[in-house]
Amino acid sequence: MNKVLMVLAALLLVGCAEKAEYEQAVLEQVTQDKDSKDYNIKPEKMVDCVVATTAKKMPGLVPIDPTRRQAYINYTKMLKLNSSADPKKTMDELREAFGSPKELAEAHANFAESMVECLSGLVSGTEEESMK
Repeated sequence: MNKVLMVLAALLLVGCAEKAEYEQAVLEQVTQDKDSKDYNIKPEKMVDCVVATTAKKMPGLVPIDPTRRQAYINYTKMLKLNSSADPKKTMDELREAFGSPKELAEAHANFAESMVECLSGLVSGTEEESMK
């Protein structure tokens, strides 16, 4: 029984590591985003929203699911493409990791749509709070 619990705990930690790396990559994007700065949106709220929103369309069910863990790795790599030492090589790796150029484009669209959706929701929430 103890061995099973230790294996589960190890899986949770590993799954959380990939998610944490993705959250860090999203934070880097959010802190560079002009709209987030202009509307004074707290980066932590934006990151939480974007990670949760993108996860809805990611493969896998939970962070410890190997498919979801790989999705977090792939999305992190996608977000760090511009800082890659060899962007062309990284792009080729991303196409392979996602399965096809189309699936890579869909993942990028998922991230971009999540940023817009979260920005819109958080701006609306901020405006409503200021009106009270």
